[in-house]
Amino acid sequence: MKKLITGILAHVDAGKTTLTEGLLYTAGSLRKLGRVDNGDAFLDSDALEKKRGITIFSHQAQLQTDNLHLTILDTPGHIDFASQTQQVLTALDYAILVVSAADGITSYTKTLWRLLKNHNVPTFIFVNKMDTQGADKDKILKEIQKSLSQNAVDFTNKDDDFYENVATSDEEVLEKYLEQGDIDDEEIQKMIADRKVFPVYFGSALKLENIELFLKGLEKWTIQPSYGSEFGARVFKISHDEKGQRLTRLKIIGGELKAKSEVLPGQKVDQLRNYNGEKFEIKSVATAGVVIAATGLSSTYPGQGLGNQKDIIENSLRPVLTYKLNPLNNDIHVCLEKLRILEDEDPSLHVTWSEHLQEIHVQIMGQVQLEILEQIMQERFNLKVAFEEGSILYAETITDKIEAVGHFEPLRHYAEVHLLLEPAPAGSGIQFKNKCSLEVLTKNWQHQIMTALESKEHRGVLTASPITDMKITLIGGKGSNVHTVGGDFRQAAWRAVRQGLMELNLRSQTKLLEPWYDFRLEVGQDQVGRAMNDIQKMGGHFDAPQEEGEYVILTGSAPVAQMRDYAKEVRAYTHGQGNLECIVKGYFDCHNAQEVIAQKNYDPESDLENTPNSVFCSHGAGHTVVWQDVPQAAQFPYQYPI
Repeated sequence: MKKLITGILAHVDAGKTTLTEGLLYTAGSLRKLGRVDNGDAFLDSDALEKKRGITIFSHQAQLQTDNLHLTILDTPGHIDFASQTQQVLTALDYAILVVSAADGITSYTKTLWRLLKNHNVPTFIFVNKMDTQGADKDKILKEIQKSLSQNAVDFTNKDDDFYENVATSDEEVLEKYLEQGDIDDEEIQKMIADRKVFPVYFGSALKLENIELFLKGLEKWTIQPSYGSEFGARVFKISHDEKGQRLTRLKIIGGELKAKSEVLPGQKVDQLRNYNGEKFEIKSVATAGVVIAATGLSSTYPGQGLGNQKDIIENSLRPVLTYKLNPLNNDIHVCLEKLRILEDEDPSLHVTWSEHLQEIHVQIMGQVQLEILEQIMQERFNLKVAFEEGSILYAETITDKIEAVGHFEPLRHYAEVHLLLEPAPAGSGIQFKNKCSLEVLTKNWQHQIMTALESKEHRGVLTASPITDMKITLIGGKGSNVHTVGGDFRQAAWRAVRQGLMELNLRSQTKLLEPWYDFRLEVGQDQVGRAMNDIQKMGGHFDAPQEEGEYVILTGSAPVAQMRDYAKEVRAYTHGQGNLECIVKGYFDCHNAQEVIAQKNYDPESDLENTPNSVFCSHGAGHTVVWQDVPQAAQFPYQYPI
């Protein structure tokens, strides 16, 4: 029997959870259909989800047909919980992207499509709510082909054009089709698995229209991946059960995992749980191709590779706002303890504690997530708290390359590191490369340097915001067989990054970035002038207005700092009839950089935890050399002209 893991993704209210219910019911796994709006959906079992009528956490369900065992991972549909969706992608064999016939391709649908492409996940598309008035199959298919992929093909009806439409997605297959007039099913399966064809089905999940056809399509057009015999697994989620026991949810990618196995130093798996909704059965062994929840592991994290697998940490959808916790009448240290539990489940919260200020800060995507966070603290931990007005999370990057050097040589210590800092494409984060010869630095020393570089969140020198879109390459260095000890290369590497950033800033080759939203604004005909004027004042831009009946649609981009509270204004001046939808587009040049830099008033030379200066030794004692003078004092030759 074919065994597959699939995830269901969609924009909020597209009917994702309803589709899951329909698939489970059609396969005979549910006796009764539940509904999200009734609060009795099989997978929306959390009290908050029932109250809100939306999926907040990713869940797992299982169904079985004659030839297919399908594990379904349902994911949140709201952009504020996109990090949960992002985590799940590393576990999928196939994905189901749900598109609402009523809403079409939204900005968030495009974001999900980019994530699926980045993770190379084969994808089926289900167009839901075809029973709504005005739903136009041909129009929606054209929109999918225009916005997502030209290779999206209608699989609902295999008409005379079906094979030709499939064949045009690949030149070799097209040649074969023109010669033979047909395509083998195995060839179509392979094209889908290789993301060359994206099957599209049309139906209504609520009315079970074409659900059986879609299920048979999944059964027919998918291929079970092959796995090796060596153990490998990937963590995709951390959660806690109702008793507070920590669960590491992972996909077995090779070999098998047995209960009581030691998968990390000093950490053994106590139990292996196979979940179906809220219920689970205990397994003694988990084989390749399944997802399992393991108890007993204390330091795992989403994206972590176990066995022969490397880590895959995806952070393209990162928070853009930070808020301060107001503990109200609660002990702030108890609040911190509970928030650490939630951060363990969702690392993107990035909980920080200031001992000096006695303050807790969290990072979030938007207002809905903030409201849910308050409710979770209340309902799960009995802590009534509030969050105070947040601030924007800025970032910094560089615009030119430089050779950076760090030296650490207090008495009886020695290390020098040379790095090449280069700009990287927008949205790429920080990349680490090693181009150092083993004749220059031993393998062990190189490993120490690369580990040190990858373990730290590097801060910029303009506002101490995180650095992004930069490539750091190890190109040289020097150690001592007598005096170099653990930690010396770490200090030298960190100082090298800061020294290079300071030098680039002196040359005006650093810049401040801020998050921007992509927005879709729907207002009445008589309010469009006000809306356009507002967006221009924000420093945003928009495409030509599109009329839809008595409403006008404006789409475009604007800085998060300017638009984050605009939804309240829209509701006010449209008397509740307008609608604003925003998703994070990414980080771009800050529209008021000098103002923000002046407000932050950051002094990089006084930041002792991120110092750009180096330590050299002379006359038997260590002394500080300021960053400007480090290139002249360096003891390993520069690889690039100074």
